[in-house]
Amino acid sequence: MSPSAALACPIVLIFALLGAAKILALGPMPELAAHVGFTITAYRVIGALELAGAIGVALCPVLPLLGGVAGVGLLILLAGAVTTHVRKGDRLPKLVPAVVCAALVTWYLSLLAGAGS
Repeated sequence: MSPSAALACPIVLIFALLGAAKILALGPMPELAAHVGFTITAYRVIGALELAGAIGVALCPVLPLLGGVAGVGLLILLAGAVTTHVRKGDRLPKLVPAVVCAALVTWYLSLLAGAGS
């Protein structure tokens, strides 16, 4: 298994689970949506985008360009998450998940870029 494929596994798992939880409004998702000032419908759209990103990363072995585009899309979502939390005045513990996920996705994209060289 290539390093990018190994790193894709946790990325796919994280974003598939989070996306599905947002779409289905499971557990704390309605409260989290309200905390950041989003409607549950808007949160479901974000969840659908996360799920689409997970699918794109999962399909990278057969559609390499899609994996890269999906990774960039996930980074855009994560930048939005960090920005939203900062604007709400959230402290570091609420930012850590998005920052760690952004680091994983950035690492994944750097491995893809290196494989394409």
